[in-house]
Amino acid sequence: MAYWVKILYERREYVVNFERVHAFCYEVNGRVTFWLPDSAIPIVINPQNNLEDYQKILDYLECVTRLELDHAHWVKIFYDKNEYVINLNCISSFCHEPNGRITFWLPDGIIPIIINPASNPESYEKVVQYVHKTTGYSLS
Repeated sequence: MAYWVKILYERREYVVNFERVHAFCYEVNGRVTFWLPDSAIPIVINPQNNLEDYQKILDYLECVTRLELDHAHWVKIFYDKNEYVINLNCISSFCHEPNGRITFWLPDGIIPIIINPASNPESYEKVVQYVHKTTGYSLS
């Protein structure tokens, strides 16, 4: 089921199927960034300039993180002072390093997410469990 939303950004109107957006980033200053499907183009929504569209994003994220959907596995990960909400089903590779860190790259973008078991234990465990459950492989 598609979840289409009309977003105004930089004097342009975008109609986006949020079910095809696989990662959102809450920044410390309150902005929310997401990347358009099938591209690396970021859309940055600021609540001070665009409260209506900002609320649409928050409503969608509330819905997907609350529900366990068959085709999605949404997790919140804190990285680089920001909170990312990511559908792990859309991640195509994970890299486990000798020091224990796990790196993966956001879909439709070039941003790496690096999580450490010491500094981010809850998110780290969610990713480890997801990889094991989905692939049968252990990251250790």
